[in-house]
Amino acid sequence: MQKILFISDPHICAPGQKIIGLNPSERLQEVLTTATAAHPDAAALVLLGDLTHHGHPDEYQELQRILADVQVPIIPMIGNHDRRDVFLAQFPDAPRTTTGHIQHWRDIGHHRLITMDSLDGPPYPKGHHAGLLCLDRLAFLEDALTTRKGRHAIVCIHHPPFETGVIGMDRIMVANGAAVLDLLAHHGNLHLVCGHLHQTISGNTRGVPWTVLKSPCHQGVVELVKPTSNLSTDEPGAYGLALLARDGVIVHSVDVDTGAHVFDGYSARG
Repeated sequence: MQKILFISDPHICAPGQKIIGLNPSERLQEVLTTATAAHPDAAALVLLGDLTHHGHPDEYQELQRILADVQVPIIPMIGNHDRRDVFLAQFPDAPRTTTGHIQHWRDIGHHRLITMDSLDGPPYPKGHHAGLLCLDRLAFLEDALTTRKGRHAIVCIHHPPFETGVIGMDRIMVANGAAVLDLLAHHGNLHLVCGHLHQTISGNTRGVPWTVLKSPCHQGVVELVKPTSNLSTDEPGAYGLALLARDGVIVHSVDVDTGAHVFDGYSARG
């Protein structure tokens, strides 16, 4: 089976800066090295948005430095912590639509990989982190799904268009999530992959199966009561791995540097 690698929410900062005591550059490098060493034959590496923490030029420069030696084809996406114009200044060859959105689709065997731009802006009001798929972006998604000729689709959106029960993050999901889900459900034969929550979550909403993936840096918290989106933990980083089966897709979440040992066999003792 062909493979697609996913890395979501690296939140790269200026060199030396940390998030909850973690160095985002070092964490991304470790996850990249592990993932590409294990799966050098991957057809693509999708970066699921929130590439940087503040959307500053020096952060995108640092990201470019880290990605420079990656041999797997990279497909970048942007999230609420990114800034489209600043990103394009550093990555001018990134795929984009005629409307200026960072979006792309490509066929990989029996699958069509579709990456969407859910950044709401400009303008970028301070503290606004919800996402949006405007009419232009919905039209792009409609066309990508309509023209796939029976291929199974893997649709990637940084912001989930569905609720997860994590109250604080559900308040900053895709604002027009119902319209997105209706479009996806209408076409069917697809799997939706998202980031944003820094957690591994799976589910099915309105007939649309989905997976949310963790970050290489700080992780989210399953907080079902408090309406906050600022909780983070220093759990191990992770990457996603999609196996492209002829009849669908299998999505794994792989933690990195957990300190755990792999045993070949086991025995039970009293």
